[in-house]
This record gives sequence, C-alpha cells and structure tokens, in this order.
Amino acid sequence: MPEQDNQNSQRALLEMKGIEILFPGVKALDGVDFTLNAGEVHALLGENGAGKSTLIKCLTGVHHKDAGTILLDGKEITPTNPQQAIDMGISTVFQEINLCPNLTVAENIFVGRQEFKHRIINKRARELMKRFHLDIDVTRPLSYYSTAVQQMVSIARAVDIQARILILDEPTSSLDENEVQLLFSVMRELKAQGMGIIFITHFLDQIYAISDRMTILRNGHLVGTYGIHEMTKLELVTAMIGKDMDVIFNLHPANLRQDAGNMLEADHIGAPGTIADISLSIKEGELVGFAGLLGSGRTETAELIFGATRSMKGSMKVKGKEVQVKRPFDAIMSGIAFCPEDRKRDGIIADLSIRENIMLAVQAKRGFLRPLSRQEQNELADKYIKALSIATPDAEKKIGELSGGNQQKVILARWMATQPDLLILDEPTRGIDVGAKAEIQRLMLQMCEDGVSVIFISSELEEVIRCSNRIVILRDGVKAGELTGPFEGDTQNKILQIIAEGMQAGGEA
Repeated sequence: MPEQDNQNSQRALLEMKGIEILFPGVKALDGVDFTLNAGEVHALLGENGAGKSTLIKCLTGVHHKDAGTILLDGKEITPTNPQQAIDMGISTVFQEINLCPNLTVAENIFVGRQEFKHRIINKRARELMKRFHLDIDVTRPLSYYSTAVQQMVSIARAVDIQARILILDEPTSSLDENEVQLLFSVMRELKAQGMGIIFITHFLDQIYAISDRMTILRNGHLVGTYGIHEMTKLELVTAMIGKDMDVIFNLHPANLRQDAGNMLEADHIGAPGTIADISLSIKEGELVGFAGLLGSGRTETAELIFGATRSMKGSMKVKGKEVQVKRPFDAIMSGIAFCPEDRKRDGIIADLSIRENIMLAVQAKRGFLRPLSRQEQNELADKYIKALSIATPDAEKKIGELSGGNQQKVILARWMATQPDLLILDEPTRGIDVGAKAEIQRLMLQMCEDGVSVIFISSELEEVIRCSNRIVILRDGVKAGELTGPFEGDTQNKILQIIAEGMQAGGEA
C-alpha cells in the first residue's frame, strides 16, 4: 500500500501551465503554473485577491483562460462550464454549502441523477455515508444536520460521481475540532485511493496537518510550490503577504484611560434556552474578548446584548442610563452595533452595491422617512472605502463580487458609519487571509483609542489574547472566569484550564 501511495504521489493528475486571465483593467492571473499529483492533498494558498478563486474557476469552467493549457492525465482539456468540469471528474465543495436544504440527504447526493427509485438511492446513500463514518438517517432533510454533516454529504456526492479531483474551498471554517478531524480522516482515505485534493484554507495549522505540498499565489503571480516541510509557518506567511509577519502583527491592546467610566453594564441578563445568567461591564475604550468553545454562549451573549435575542431577565445600562433592548433597533438607538458571525447569511446583501450595504444601518438609525441624499451616501461610502482600504474600483460595485476580507470591511464600515459607543464583532476575521485579519484588528484597536468600546469574539485564542484588555471566558451559557491584561505567555493555558475546570465541575454536578 505505501508503494501504491508513493506511485500516486509522483504521477501528475492535473497540470495547469502558464495560465493567464484578464479582467477589464486587471490581469487576474499572470502565467501561473499549478500541478496536482494523484494521491495528494495540495494546499492552494494566498491572500484574498491573490488569484486562488480565479484559478479554481478557470479549472471548473466558470472563467475562460486567455492563455495557457490545462492537462488532465496528460490530455488537454478546456472546460467551458461547471457541469462539463464535473463530467471530467473535477468536483468542488464550497465554503457555503451549495446543496438543497429542503431535500433529503439521499436526494442531495443523487440530485440530477434521479433515474433511480427512492428505495435504491436511500440504500446507496446509506452505504456511501457509512464509508464516511456517518450512520445517519438519509431520508431526513439535509437542513436537519450540522454543517459538518452537510460538508460530508457534498464530498460523498463528489465521490459517488467518481470525481478524480476534489476541490475543498474553506471546508473547515464552520467546523469544530472533532469535525475537522473527521473531515481529515475522510481526506486521507480519498488520498489513499488516488484522488487528488486541492485544499484552500486560511488555517495554517490545518495546512501542515493534512497537506503534502503547497502552492502560493500573490497578486495573480505564482510565488512557488513547496513541500510541506520546506517552509516554516513564519516563512509561509511572509511569502503570502510579501512582508514579515512580525511587522504585520505588531499590535498591542489600546491604552485604557484610568478615569474611563462604564460604557455597558449588563446585570444578570439571560434568556431561556440560550444564556442562563450573565453579568459583565465594559469600560469606555476597552476591548473585551469573549473566549470559549463552540456552543459556550459567546454569540448568544452578543445577540442578547444587541436585542437579536430578547432578554427575559436582568437589566442593562449604557453610559449609566438604563436601556430596554427588546430588538436590534433599540440597540442601534442606544449606540450599540453588531457585526454578525455569518457575513454571507446575516451581514451582506450580495446583490446590492457597497454604497447601499454601508448605508443600511445609518438609514435605519435616521429613520426611513428621512432618506439620505445620494450625495450624502456617496460621501459616506467614499469616506469608509478610503478609511478601511476596501479594494474596489468604486462604491457601486456589488458587495457579492468582493473577497471575503473586503466584504467584512464593508460590514464594519456599515456600523462605524453609525458612530457607535459599543461595537460587537463576532468572528470578524474568520475565513479571511492573514493580511486582512491584521487590518481589521488594527481598526478595532484604533476605535478603542478613539473611545469606542469593543466586544471581540474569535475562535482563535491567539488573536483574542493579542488584542484584548480583558478576556471573559464563557462555558455553557455562563461566565466561567475572567482575566485582565496585560497578558503573559501562559494566558492561553490559563483560559483552557478555566474551561476544563468548569467542565469537570459540570460533570460532577
């Protein structure tokens, strides 16, 4: 078996040579080479806008190349649409699940191939899912299952249509650690069977855990292809960004004024089924990080403060004045802003322009009977496009056409335009590249220096520790502990210890 794996790893399954793609005024790809071997997990890396998506869209027939050749098993191919690419054995699983949530698991696997009877597709679907270590009811709607299971269903469909190349585009961005390990187990099995896997992710640890080689793009150019052990993480980030990582992340928490008053006081707030009981205070200009495992109550607490979930107990004060936050509009009028975790579902309106997306919260706060003039809209949009370095030719570009990092900046601009006293950021750096992460963190800290209070939620403890004045640790909908900076090198272990102690106490109870 190892010999077979070694043979697979040496055989070029896919070769893309000298690929060039021109968009109006922009050369999106400039002579890019990419080779995928059979039986290989190959990471495709680069910042947002580096050309990763463009290269994949060229391979899958979404974009047509202006120069270069694509060889599959040594034979030239030119896919002209995604279905043609699928027919050639090239299948893609996207970050946003592109299946039908109202159909059953089995129907999703066989959609478009329903010449089979339901009894047959249910039987085949069960057998297929067991190959992926999942014993689930395939007759239930897909929406019944977690994101992790839905990802597996997408991969199972690709395997059943006998894909030879599997493209995984940010497949782990919404998975917990156990779910990531399950996905990696499946990837290793597919690799052993000779499939070539292109893995796109921003999680550096995952690149080194599962990949054999990596290709790095920057600004539409090929930086190089390397064996996974040929580069350290620091060297990898430097190659992706073109700058030293120490320069990028030379960030420190904002200086908290000694006389800073309380911006927010939440006293025993809670709602049945989400948060049992939370009390916390946040000072003016303070950045408070929320740490905890998935399901610990970080997002639920944020939604409670913002009124997305109505608090059934307790009270809240903003700047010493008691406020009744029964809905998001009440929070906005009280000077509270909220950038949600899922920017695709809850943040952006993809078909509207950048200008229109930025204006939404300002117009809601002002009232729709007093519409902003087009000149006011243009001035505000241009101001924040410049301030946040949003990469776009103008404010009229659809937000859905921007990279993930730039979409996140537009959502941030939307709430900055309301001039909030308290800004809640739920996973603002998830699924974006290292450079964009640093920019957003720098913006957060600058807002704190200007007196805005920030609640920062992130699954990456390292960035919570780097940016926070204080860290609140949550577990099972309650506050398990709190740490105040400046933080030392063992802070991450302290946070994990508080979480573990809480879990042990819960188990004993």
